[in-house]
Amino acid sequence: MMGQQVRTDSLFYYFRLEDQIPKEHLLRLIDRYVDFSFVRERMKDSYSSIGRPSIDPQVLLRLLLVGYLYGITSERRLMEDVRMHLAYRWFTRLGFDQEIPDHSTFSKNRHGRFRQSDVFREVFEEIVRRCLEAGLVEGQNLAVDGTMVGANASRQSRIPREQLREVAQISRTVREYLAELEQVNPVCDAEKVSTTDPDAILATKGGGTATMAYYDNYLIDTASGVILEVEATPALFHQETVAARRMIERAERLGLRPKSLGADKAYGSGEFLSWLLARDIQPHIPVIDRRHQTHGHFTRDQFRYAPAENAYYCPEGKPLHYSRLRRRGQGYIYSSTVVQCRGCPQKRRCTAAPFRNLVVHWLEPARDVVRGLAGTAGYVHSQRARRKIEAMFSELKNRVGLRRVRLRRIWNVAEQFLLAATAQNLKRLVRFCAQREALELSTV
Repeated sequence: MMGQQVRTDSLFYYFRLEDQIPKEHLLRLIDRYVDFSFVRERMKDSYSSIGRPSIDPQVLLRLLLVGYLYGITSERRLMEDVRMHLAYRWFTRLGFDQEIPDHSTFSKNRHGRFRQSDVFREVFEEIVRRCLEAGLVEGQNLAVDGTMVGANASRQSRIPREQLREVAQISRTVREYLAELEQVNPVCDAEKVSTTDPDAILATKGGGTATMAYYDNYLIDTASGVILEVEATPALFHQETVAARRMIERAERLGLRPKSLGADKAYGSGEFLSWLLARDIQPHIPVIDRRHQTHGHFTRDQFRYAPAENAYYCPEGKPLHYSRLRRRGQGYIYSSTVVQCRGCPQKRRCTAAPFRNLVVHWLEPARDVVRGLAGTAGYVHSQRARRKIEAMFSELKNRVGLRRVRLRRIWNVAEQFLLAATAQNLKRLVRFCAQREALELSTV
């Protein structure tokens, strides 16, 4: 006999949220292995001792993490999903007898108390410390890279920089931006600035259509895939090495002493390579090299350097002495003379000019050291392992849903990047702890 389910509404139901969450559910694992009680202690000075009780800051953090763990980028939608999803309610400590916070109250706390306390960075660093304590992070071989993330601004919102004073009369965002410029030097002095988000930069990558964007920079431990540091910067090519330095310095304050750093050629400038070598970090990075861009003429490798004379000798044995410093090209210029080159049998293979100039980068010794590392086993391993960072960026955009930031101004964008990286690290930490616990139980 075919059964038929008739909908009935009972007056009372009895069940526990605790019983409805599977043992291996991600949120249950996070709740088991990670204690967020430190947030209350960190935030206590941001709350008054009198008045009506506010939302528990630990609940607010758990709500935010649910959004980033499951790619819910809208705070309004997040509140609606928490209302309906049993696991979300259980993880955030919001039972059926408790009211779900209004999305506006949620946003006000996030942009007020949370931002002023810098709690998002502290949460991120706390999770990294716990990864270190659990033995998940080796910290010997690191990788760095940045990915372009769309800004919450359009190309049409840009205006000439000289018109900012006029627009500031009606735009609070522009007024705040101009006030900041009076205190610090701008990272970018572009001719046009977005009135919607003045920190965003019109940029393109891979030859695509230019969009307003930021760079999300990651420093990762290649052995575990844990994100050790995060830095938000304008979408400018030269900001990648600036971000890398900041992240490595902060990672060292956590007690990490990396042996090598893998990166692509964008990080192969002489300044950055020299900076890494001074910190006893091997740069497994392709050198930005223009030695062979000589239009078919003799390359610098074919000139012999004589340190005692500070001169280079050409293939014909004629000296090129130090001439001058070229700051724009970051190099020293060594030159022959017209008399030396006149009548030289190999002049056509050397230069089309009356005499030969040889440009030597002023950090050439550091660049030579890094060239010597290319092809070694460690270099090859780092170049292969650094590709893991691309998987992190793929997860960021496809799982976390951060193809385009929702907030504006670089400090708000930095918070989004920190929370996204925290969510990514939490997944790796709790799964590592769960696997280790299961292994220990199996060996008992």
